[in-house]
Amino acid sequence: MHDDQQKREIINRRHFSFRLNLFFFITFALFSVLIVRLAILQFVEGPTLSAVGLDKGTRSVKLPPIRGNIYDSTNYPIAYSTSTQSLYFSIQPEPKLAVAKENARKMAAKLLEVFNDFGDPAKKMTVDDIIRQMDLDFSRNIISTPRRIKSGLTNNEIAYFMENRSSFKGIDIMEESVRNYDTNSIAVQLVGYLKKYKGVRETVDFYKEKTKEEDATLQYLAEEDVGMDGLEFMYQDILRGKNGLKTYPVNNAERIIGPMQITTPEKGSDIYLSINKNVQLSTETAIMDQLKKITKSTNKYERAVYAQTGFAVAMEVDTGKVVAMASMPDYDPNIWSGGSISQEDYENFSNILSNGTIRTVYGKYSEKERSEHPSSIVPLGSTMKPLSVLIGLNEKLFTTTEVYPDTGVFTFGKAGYERKIKNSQNKIYGNIDGAQAIEHSSNPFMAAMVGNRLVSRGSVKGKSSVEIWDDYMKQFGLGVLTGSGLPNELKGVIDYFDSAKRFSSQSALIFASFGQQGRYTTLQLAQYTAMLANHGKRMKPQFVNQIKDSDGNVVQAYTPVVLNEVKFKDEYWKEIETGMSKVSSQGFEGVDYSYRRKTGTSEQDVAKRTAENAVFIAYAPADKPKLAVAVVVPDGGFGSYGASPIARKIFDAYDQEIGLYGVPKKKTTDNANANGAK
Repeated sequence: MHDDQQKREIINRRHFSFRLNLFFFITFALFSVLIVRLAILQFVEGPTLSAVGLDKGTRSVKLPPIRGNIYDSTNYPIAYSTSTQSLYFSIQPEPKLAVAKENARKMAAKLLEVFNDFGDPAKKMTVDDIIRQMDLDFSRNIISTPRRIKSGLTNNEIAYFMENRSSFKGIDIMEESVRNYDTNSIAVQLVGYLKKYKGVRETVDFYKEKTKEEDATLQYLAEEDVGMDGLEFMYQDILRGKNGLKTYPVNNAERIIGPMQITTPEKGSDIYLSINKNVQLSTETAIMDQLKKITKSTNKYERAVYAQTGFAVAMEVDTGKVVAMASMPDYDPNIWSGGSISQEDYENFSNILSNGTIRTVYGKYSEKERSEHPSSIVPLGSTMKPLSVLIGLNEKLFTTTEVYPDTGVFTFGKAGYERKIKNSQNKIYGNIDGAQAIEHSSNPFMAAMVGNRLVSRGSVKGKSSVEIWDDYMKQFGLGVLTGSGLPNELKGVIDYFDSAKRFSSQSALIFASFGQQGRYTTLQLAQYTAMLANHGKRMKPQFVNQIKDSDGNVVQAYTPVVLNEVKFKDEYWKEIETGMSKVSSQGFEGVDYSYRRKTGTSEQDVAKRTAENAVFIAYAPADKPKLAVAVVVPDGGFGSYGASPIARKIFDAYDQEIGLYGVPKKKTTDNANANGAK
């Protein structure tokens, strides 16, 4: 019994010793793990955790960049940004929101006193204006977002706030840019305009993507102005630049507890356009003068009482550079100052805010009245005829020596349903070849020799006659985008496929052959004209000569781009050139350079009448083409009277400023005058 008790005690002591050793072992292991973990925290994860802690103890305010400028080809500023000082207010956090709002209202009263004492009287504000800018109901911003109270601070206002900074908690003065546009209104629809980012970030896909930006220097500010059309939108990322950052340490109550660090904003790059200011302004003036003239003319061939708008594009033949693009009437783009437009201005200019050389634009008509007038997208009329002749020759429908007996009318269709294609004013031209058909603008020639013969020949390699026609149109840039990259550019409207289904392929191609089965933009027409001039190279229209950063370094230079090329025999090109050199056109009397041209009077059924659109294309010099010009005047009547004189003034302006033969004529004139004076 005694022995059993001793054994139990020995066993108990052994168990106790084991448990004690196990306890010490576990304790040792835990402390070892803890020490290792502390070492990892200090030496491995320490820098990362320190940065996170620092981030939690700092706040950054984004400083908006200065937007880059837009210059013309002579370095004249068309759109430029000026720096201004703006006052921002951050709501100071308080335990109770009501207290924070009350303190903000008190701050508004203090700010008003300073504005009244030291501010510009023209920018006078009321206390209600200031409170509205503070956005105390958080309808536009969250509590931590700085609110812009006033822009354009005077030097006295700035000095006062800087000297009394401690009395104005939450106040910051920031440098911002204000967009200015030349008051001459140079190519305003091409250049575009700006709107507030906060107003477009949910409606424009491009700006929706910007809301996902994680780089603080690239994040957009709610109040900043962003491009909404034209080049301002097309080159938004290049023009914008990068934000600066004002970083400062804060405590748990979000109060500033130390000095701030500032990263300077990076100014946007500057864009230098191919647009020449003087050529552009001459183009704009020529259109408006011509509109005034033809609406009041007593000449029955010239008078066009309905004409309200006009469009023109001048494009260099071998480079694709656009030196003038006018959509008239235009407007003063400074109506968008501040990133918004008044209701009154919108009502006055809404019909001409868009670029009519690439989009649909009407005169100042009501919605109901628009159906009674053509838009800026018009049929090409007889300006299609040089291409029709090229197609006919290339498709072996006739030869350069073959003649057609023009009796003044071509009849087609089933008996009892015949349709007659006539010449303008019912003229008869007798036996004419392709060149003479262009010279006289013969509709029967095009209908019989091109449209009708193309259909009669039938399909080729599985392609119908209408598909073959469509291929040529697209190769010459008609019915496809020009490649300019301009936002919301239209492809035009083609009707020949629909007409072939509704009526017949014969009807579709006969009318297409003299320019009545497709409506196109003025830019497309200019690109097509340049192809006629350079023998088949479709050049990408370009508007920018170069882009320079804020230090003046070239970051992007101009390179000509050939989109596609059409190969025709030299004799075919010569045939249309012969015809285009003899076309009668008003306004070119006495020119001292050679040129080739084609007039057009396209017809459109609108409401209860047939509208006649004046269309004109030309290029010069004839022997070595330099510039192609396209002019469209909806409801402008005969192309020779309504559009041709505009083109003459564009060529003259280009010759003066740049030179059709490589040397600006004004320099030659200046040198001659200088030598004469000696």
